[in-house]
Amino acid sequence: MHKYIPAGALCLLALGGSISAPPSATASPRAAEGTGGSNSFSVRLVDIPASLVNDTRAHFYVIDDLRPGTTIRRRVEVANTSSGPVRVTMYPGAAEIRNGSFIGAPLGSRRSELTSWTSLSSNRLVLSAHSKARTTVTIHVPGDAAPGERYGVIWAQMSSGNGPGVTLVNRAGIRVYLSVEGHNPPPTRFSVSTMTGERDRTGRAIVRAQVHNTGGRALDLKGTLNLSKVKGSVSAGPYAVQLGTTLAPGESEPVTVPVTDQLANGPWNARLHLESGMYDGTYSARVTFPAHSGYGPSGRAHTDAGSSDSVLYGGAAGAVLASIAFPVAVMSWRRRRRQQAQGAAGAER
Repeated sequence: MHKYIPAGALCLLALGGSISAPPSATASPRAAEGTGGSNSFSVRLVDIPASLVNDTRAHFYVIDDLRPGTTIRRRVEVANTSSGPVRVTMYPGAAEIRNGSFIGAPLGSRRSELTSWTSLSSNRLVLSAHSKARTTVTIHVPGDAAPGERYGVIWAQMSSGNGPGVTLVNRAGIRVYLSVEGHNPPPTRFSVSTMTGERDRTGRAIVRAQVHNTGGRALDLKGTLNLSKVKGSVSAGPYAVQLGTTLAPGESEPVTVPVTDQLANGPWNARLHLESGMYDGTYSARVTFPAHSGYGPSGRAHTDAGSSDSVLYGGAAGAVLASIAFPVAVMSWRRRRRQQAQGAAGAER
């Protein structure tokens, strides 16, 4: 059983910046400026395990090392630091460490293995001026969880503006570092090495991707393919991956994607998104379809760095306390982008 102690009264304010640097013992809180000085709030961890009292990171972040089947609970406090009432939404979000930075997933990209293990006692808080409220974060590690460390963020979020213009989203978060012990098989992982354009006997285009199961779990793959002409603005898709490909650990097999439109030979930029359970990945390659039935040249696939939901970030600059909390100004232009993409989409006939 875990014993807990208060984590201290130092707040993590909703300031601009990114989740990147290590905690600073000299950092001091400042008033939030993400929404022009109004509707500001802060979020902090209330308690930590007594066994981690000497770990300075544990005073600010949810950190633990658990065996499969274990459940932990941590209290989080949200404080309304403004002179008016605020409504705050709480939720777990995905995160990763990349290029030396701890990066929380963009808005709308909350899905991960860790988020599926995480729940909150209260997802919506209504706070009057200068008041506080608490919610309890529960993380249950399933009995079949693979060993390894997972990363996430407990987000507190407030939005303003409901029209078709700019929506200001203020987010403050607490990092989660969760390590799973035990002797379960390694986690699900896969990679794509090549993509090849081909045509069947009827002349229909097909994209064949060579997938390698590099993890410790069997894969049941699904996904979609999008194509864009290397020269010009023609795009096509999405096309569904042909279902039925199952890979045991260590195996490598092709995944095929039938193209339902009549396409020119190309070359095309292919972007393939694959999923198996909670694990997913996006890969890109250049493919060319042959003029007749057969195979075109194989293109080397690489991980698509832009595979996450694309969101425009802005807001105030400046970080506090390891930049763990920050506001995000989001332009609600997704609808316009989607409409523009649909207008430009189509297959070259």
